[in-house]
Amino acid sequence: MSSLSLHYKGKEKNGTETTVKKTFLVPLAELYIEPGYNVREIDQAHIEEFRDAYISGEFVPPLAVQVTDKGIKIIDGHHRYHGALLATESGTEIPRLECKDFSGTEADRIAFMVTSSQGKPLTSLERAAAYQRLENQGWSVSEIASKVKRSVADVDHHLQLLTCGDELIGMVKSGEVAPTTAVALAREHGPNAGSVASKQMAKAKAAGKTKLSRSAAMPQFSAAKVRKLIELIAKNCEAELAEETFGIALDFETGLQALEVMAIISAAKTHYGIWEGS
Repeated sequence: MSSLSLHYKGKEKNGTETTVKKTFLVPLAELYIEPGYNVREIDQAHIEEFRDAYISGEFVPPLAVQVTDKGIKIIDGHHRYHGALLATESGTEIPRLECKDFSGTEADRIAFMVTSSQGKPLTSLERAAAYQRLENQGWSVSEIASKVKRSVADVDHHLQLLTCGDELIGMVKSGEVAPTTAVALAREHGPNAGSVASKQMAKAKAAGKTKLSRSAAMPQFSAAKVRKLIELIAKNCEAELAEETFGIALDFETGLQALEVMAIISAAKTHYGIWEGS
């Protein structure tokens, strides 16, 4: 049976360039996690998946680590580490975990956590927090986008998500509101976005729904009503202009027309939250 070691030796004899990136079996007791460092929130179910993998003797990818004065800090592989601890508690002996060195700056480490394919996919809020870490280090939006291999629009959108306010962010975290809807609400309603979303969510729940769709969160005023209002006012104004009475006073042909105009205006004021004296 061949092995990578024998394969590399064969290549060396033939004069072919090869490189070896070593991994190390690190004692479990020497590994540690820095609180708040991982951009992903710890998911117990994901931990248990790794626990079962360790117990079954399945292959688990090596952890990416950094040697510090405190020990061996885990950069990528937090769920794998917790899974190993659980497996040990269950009676499976795991004295060491396979690890590999991670070299690079702090920005490189953050970007690696974002782009790593080994971990559980990031939620929008987790990705936004990672982008914010880079921004706090002085990186521009375009630089962050290049670093994490995403578009500038993606980075900008996620950074805006963190400005939506605690109430709306909480709704995104619970899955009631989509991140794109939250950002759209914040742009439309500013600091009132959270209360608007809560009111619309209450209506959605009353209708038996568990999520607030964008159309329900930001209902559009009837285009047909707007068109009709313009037609009525335009017709009246054209008549006034034809008589050269430029101090236009809306004097509709019938009382019904006036009532229709006022009904549309009233509906629009309700829709946009415009009240007398506001």
